[in-house]
Parts: sequence; structure tokens; C-alpha cells
Amino acid sequence: MKQNGILKDIAQALLQGVWFVFLLFPLLVMKVSVVGGVASVTFRWTNIPLVFVAAVGGSLLWRWALRWNEQKGARDPENSLGVRIQNGVSAFLKQNRLARVVLPLLLIGALLAYPLVSGMYHTNVMISALIYVILALGLNIVVGLGGLLNLGYAAFFAVGAYTYGLLWKHTGPWLAQVGIDPSWLFWISLPFAGLVALLFGVLLSLPVLRLRGDYLAIITLAFGEIFRMVLQNSGDITGGATGISLIPRPWFFGVKLTPHMAAIYIYYITLSLVVFTIFVVRRIENSRVGRALEAMREDEIACEAMGIDLVKNKLITFALGAFWAGVAGVLLAAQTTYINPDSFTLWESIMVLMAVVIGGTGSIPGVIAGTLVLKLLPEYFRALAQYRMLLYGVAMIIVILFKSDGLIPRRRTEYRLEQEGSTSPEGHL
Repeated sequence: MKQNGILKDIAQALLQGVWFVFLLFPLLVMKVSVVGGVASVTFRWTNIPLVFVAAVGGSLLWRWALRWNEQKGARDPENSLGVRIQNGVSAFLKQNRLARVVLPLLLIGALLAYPLVSGMYHTNVMISALIYVILALGLNIVVGLGGLLNLGYAAFFAVGAYTYGLLWKHTGPWLAQVGIDPSWLFWISLPFAGLVALLFGVLLSLPVLRLRGDYLAIITLAFGEIFRMVLQNSGDITGGATGISLIPRPWFFGVKLTPHMAAIYIYYITLSLVVFTIFVVRRIENSRVGRALEAMREDEIACEAMGIDLVKNKLITFALGAFWAGVAGVLLAAQTTYINPDSFTLWESIMVLMAVVIGGTGSIPGVIAGTLVLKLLPEYFRALAQYRMLLYGVAMIIVILFKSDGLIPRRRTEYRLEQEGSTSPEGHL
């Protein structure tokens, strides 16, 4: 960096330090106390140099970090730190057979032992995170593969939760009265709610087949809000704003479990469904349908010119994404035992979309990492009380600015010519 540039940065940082002192003076320097109805002001002058030094230091670091990020973007992406780490890990696993066996076993063992060694609170936090992993993987089909911006995804989540809640509300007591074990309703609801959500996904996709980009986002956002308002104003059926309570947790082969044991049981069910979702999404990615969806995302006109049916692809995209949201909704209803329309606001859709974007659009490991970061950081920042959401926001801004392609970006399949007249696959998704 040139000397003039450094001096310019320092001068601007000093000006910003003065500006911060001026802005924060009433908050950090002045302290108003009211004793016996009389107000008195105490000036904490020692805070001024602290604010000034922190603002100048932060400004300098921020400027240099942004400059480093711009220079990093100008370099070859294949030589970036993230890609080098991924290549190094891949090469290590490829050469070390023992590591390929031991590391997955350690990961599986840690996941299985987690609810047994942690308390009920941490188990419930992890269940919520895993439910959002399923949601994000489902939205990844719509946004990451299909390139369709959906801001009403929480509506499909609500369809799944309310399907289970209404099934229990209207048939559970009757089944118990006639001597039939009602605990099977949970297992029936899992695929049934997914299919109902899939039907809603197809119905939504029909009027938006010709839309894309901002217009599609607005329509899906409107759909999500309309669906929530319908739930809120259909009190006779859905319970209205009060919602549905006392939804049972799944029983273990007809045995009703204690809340702690039920949490452990739901954790294993959710973990199994996460693994199953990853398997299905991975198969879709590598299938003909997945490649058609990617082609549709890149260029719809070229895609249509190649003979790919856009209508069918959009229907498939919305239907597949909605199915997993419905399944996740059943898990949420079983975990919380209570649902109401406020559980499925626009914020839920934005949270899932942020998990996909921050993790890496189209990348399965990235989506999982992004979801865990978004769901677990606010929980583990609770010790910082009222500052936790501020730090959470700062962390999100840093990730978006310095990892714009996501925490674990997707690596597309590459083909390199190794010998004359033959090609061999190189790299992986």
C-alpha cells in the first residue's frame, strides 16, 4: 500500500473517530440520574478517549479488510483460501484411507451421542436447527437449482404443521375413544403433510409460471402473507390467532414418553430425516431433472431452445421444495406441541432464504453450515443479553461482504482433457 494511501486512511479514520465521539456523547458520556424527583447529569469524560481509539482502530481495520477483499476478488478464484482448504482436505482424504473411515465414524458418533450428553435445552435447540436444515435444503431446490426466488416458503411450512395439528384435533380424540392408538397420527402425518404441501406448491406455481425475478418474489411473498391471514381468520377450523395447542409428541411404539425422552426421540427422527433429505436432494442434483433445473436457472431462453419443458420444470421445483417444508412443519408441531399463525411469518421465509444464500446457493454442505450458523448463533449469544442480535447482525454483514459466494460455495463438475481424444471427470459438485 502506498504511503499516501495510508496517510489518507489514517486522516479519514481520525475524522470518523471525532464523528463517533460526537454521536455517542449522549449515550456513553452523559449519565442522567433521578433521585427524589431531581435529575442530575454525570459526565464520564474517561469514556471519550476509549470511544475515539475504538472508532479510529475499527475504521482502519474495516478499510483495510475491504481493500483486502477487493484484491482477493481480483485474484484467481481457484487460488483463494477457501478453495485451497477444500482442495487440501479432498487430497488428504483421497490419500489417507484410515481418515476416510475414522472421520465419518467420529461425526456419526458425535451426532448420535449429542442428545445423551447434553441437556434438554441444547437438544431442543439442535432439533430446531435440524428442522431448519430440512427447510433450507428444500428451498435450495427452488432457489439454488431452479433459480426461482420464493419469499412465501413459510406458507408450506405452515401447511405441514397445520395438517398434523388439524388431523390430531379432529381425529385424535375420536381414535382414542374407539380404542385405536392415536400416536400413529404422527407417522401418517409426515408423508401426508408433505403431499398436501406439494399440492399447494403446484397450485402456487400455476399462476406464476411466466414470472421470474422480482415479480416472482412479490407474488410468493403475497401468497405467504395471504395464507397466514387465512389461518388467522379461520377460527372455526384452525383456531384463529389462538392456534392449536396440546399437539402430542410422537410416542415410542405406543408408549408415551416423558418430555426429555420425547425430545431425544424427536432429535433422532429429525436427524434421520435430515440424512434422508440430503440423500434425495443429492440424487435430484445429479439426475436429469436436476440438470434441467440448473439449465433453467442459468438461461430460460437457451433452456427452452434446447427442448427443456420450462412449465414442467417449474412445477417440479415448487412441488419438491414444498414437500420438504411440509415434512418440516410436522416436526415443528410435534416438537413445540403448539402452533399459531405467528409461527409462520415472513421472517421465517427470510431466515431460510438467508441460510441458503449465506451458506452457498446450490451447495448442500453450504446450506447446512449456513442454517446451523443462523440458528445456533443467536442461541449461544444469549449470554450477551441485549447485544446478541446486534452482534448477530454484524456477523451476518461480515459473512455477506467477505464471503459473497457463501460459506461453502458450490463447486460445479469440471471436465479436463487429460489425454488426446479422451476426457475424464475432474472435481466434484
